[in-house]
Amino acid sequence: MFSTRESSDIPTLSAWTTVRDALRGSHVTYTEGPIGRAVLLLAIPMVLELILESVFAVVDVFFVSRLGADAIATVGLTESMLTIVYAVMTGLCMGVTAVVARRIGEGDADGAARGAVQAIVLGVAVAIPIGVAGVWLAPSMLAVMGASPGVVAHASYTRVVFGVNIVILMLFLLNAVFRGAGDATVAMRVLWVANAINICLDPCLIFGIGPFPKLGVTGAAVATTTGRGFGVLLQLIVLWRGTDRIAIRRRHLRIEPAIMWNMVRLSGSAVVQSLIATTSWVVLVRTIASFGSTAVAGYTITIRIVIFALLPAWGLANAAATLVGQNLGAGRPDRAESSVWHTCRYCIGLFGVMTIAFLLAADPLVRAFTDELPVRAIATPGLRIATAGFLGYAIGIVVSSAFNGAGDMWSPMWINVVSFWIFGVTLAHILAQRLSFGPAGVFVAMTTAFVMMAICATVLFRRGAWKAKRV
Repeated sequence: MFSTRESSDIPTLSAWTTVRDALRGSHVTYTEGPIGRAVLLLAIPMVLELILESVFAVVDVFFVSRLGADAIATVGLTESMLTIVYAVMTGLCMGVTAVVARRIGEGDADGAARGAVQAIVLGVAVAIPIGVAGVWLAPSMLAVMGASPGVVAHASYTRVVFGVNIVILMLFLLNAVFRGAGDATVAMRVLWVANAINICLDPCLIFGIGPFPKLGVTGAAVATTTGRGFGVLLQLIVLWRGTDRIAIRRRHLRIEPAIMWNMVRLSGSAVVQSLIATTSWVVLVRTIASFGSTAVAGYTITIRIVIFALLPAWGLANAAATLVGQNLGAGRPDRAESSVWHTCRYCIGLFGVMTIAFLLAADPLVRAFTDELPVRAIATPGLRIATAGFLGYAIGIVVSSAFNGAGDMWSPMWINVVSFWIFGVTLAHILAQRLSFGPAGVFVAMTTAFVMMAICATVLFRRGAWKAKRV
């Protein structure tokens, strides 16, 4: 249990004790005690949750790659079309986390449970039309994306993924509820179960092992949705049985328009915020594509490495959002602010080391993905350039998420506009094409965007207007 003395240090508890408590779940109050320990107790399971979520895509591609290029392309194109769904989902999750965290901080567990129920209703309302459209239009959607007839022949994969997109939305929304409540370990364990089922079912359903039917690439969709479906079932069971922080009871099972509208209000701007960032990456890919397939291959390898490297930043950012929401709810805005700056100090330590490591290991990391010299000639320097922006991105995403935790979804939106579009997309076009820097210009623009994200977020955060936001 936290002591009553507020401190950013952890003087009496070893690092191993903190890690152990983070993994098994700790019944602490995040609005009291050492801030450093609070950050770690939330961030460790949140980082592992993100890594586990990324395993879904890796496992699917690993097994589907045995089926040939058309099967791989089907998975890739379907995932690219799901980008919009992910943007909506991310926005909803931001709103849900802000509401639940604020209610928990206020000591209103009943209000947090009511918010969780409205989040579930909202998720169902969003998922149904997406599912209907996906099942009906799957072949046409693939064709619009430029799929070959061989890829369109695998449209059943797309139908399954979109048809049961509700499990994707629910998995993320309910984990956002747990994160907002401070039950990050529950969210992590749910993904352990979902991934274990997916890993076991993938080869069985794709290749028809044992009593299972041979479904080919469609088997990957069935396996993934089954794993996620069991994860959602587990989430609902935990919410019904209740944790120390949140529990859904029969009296909560009703539609409450006022609470739902509040979530829609928060989530609407958060969806726009997410779309601004997502679409900027699409434009960067388009800029890179003007230099040919070799440049695209080099960029793709670099981005995969960068995204994996930045996973800890997202975990720390989620922790900061939860701490800000709960502490504002408890009427402790100064502690909320201190939580963010302490999380940034963790970022400086962690990503300072990672920056040096990735700068030195850029070539071996790229070699692990390809032996083609032309591709490596683009990916290796590109990775070194992007690595220079790691620290900026980490601080920027932590502070931006703190706004979201406070219920201020508009500030991060403008931060994204300035950093990713003005200093990202626009600068990429100028450097890569007009000034003839080529692909390297895109990576320089990316790093500049990361740094500007940190600067803009820090300046706005220091003004303190977020402390007065009502959720």
